[in-house]
Amino acid sequence: MPSLPTLFFMTIFFLESLAAMLLNGFMVAVLGWEWARGRELPAGDMIVACLAASRVSLHGMAFTNNLLIIFKCRHKVHYFRILWDFSNTLTFWLNALLSAFYCVKIASFSHSTFLWLRWRLSRSVPKLLLGSLAISILTTIPSATGNIIVTHMEASQPPNTNDSWAEWARSSYQNFFLLHEMLALLVPFLLFLGSTALLMFSLRQHMRHMLSGWPGSCDPSFREHTMALKSLGFFLVFCLSYFLSVLVAVMNIMPVQLHLYWVWQVVTYAGISLHSTILLFRSPRLRRALKNRLQGCGTISCGGPDRGQVPPEGSDKEPVRG
Repeated sequence: MPSLPTLFFMTIFFLESLAAMLLNGFMVAVLGWEWARGRELPAGDMIVACLAASRVSLHGMAFTNNLLIIFKCRHKVHYFRILWDFSNTLTFWLNALLSAFYCVKIASFSHSTFLWLRWRLSRSVPKLLLGSLAISILTTIPSATGNIIVTHMEASQPPNTNDSWAEWARSSYQNFFLLHEMLALLVPFLLFLGSTALLMFSLRQHMRHMLSGWPGSCDPSFREHTMALKSLGFFLVFCLSYFLSVLVAVMNIMPVQLHLYWVWQVVTYAGISLHSTILLFRSPRLRRALKNRLQGCGTISCGGPDRGQVPPEGSDKEPVRG
């Protein structure tokens, strides 16, 4: 029987995962509906929609994996872990793409190469999204193959026999998975760091121009830099904690019975949820949709349609399901 602190943090984790899936599902439903209706989405909203979809999958796989571990179904965890690995890799690539997009869009460099990249990137977002999906699939294949081999070896091991061969295979796979996971996430993480560094350098130049009374400086641009840096700075903390979380998960440093494991799970996935919340409130389209949905719920609860009031646009849509 788990201890009281363990049960508490387990409950917080599962409630947090459900809330995160609902939040990201709402973002996918709003942006996906606009996309499906043939309306052209801005490049940034395309990335956010795909990122939200990958996070729905990531939270769902984390929820399922931990649930199976609790109910002692470890033989089924291996297959869900493949989907978690794919969702995790795709999320990192889409985060890196979003950071690079922010950098190119907001940074105020006047070099011709940078201006060409700004023009080119907005038109290449659909191809880059497909490229991120393809890279995530390709990088998941080796770990998925090793996972399936180890699972079949453990299943075919006769009972009451020496399982040193299976233990050796499991240990080798864990070392390979750890190395493979670090290499697969290192490239998008470095891309994110480079984008953040360029954006910080641009902000420093902008502040210097403002202090010197440069006529081209303006407060809206300064606020854009500041908001983007806050979002990217928060994601930097999330990336560092998530790297540590992957190490803990792969190396099995903390057993499930310890409440520290569940504290770590709560903190890690809380970072993803908070970053999704920031993206929600930074998007005018998503803010407007959320406002309309809340107004529609308030109108229905007050009997608005029966009193002849017209519900706001979007309030007649089906409720979003996580």
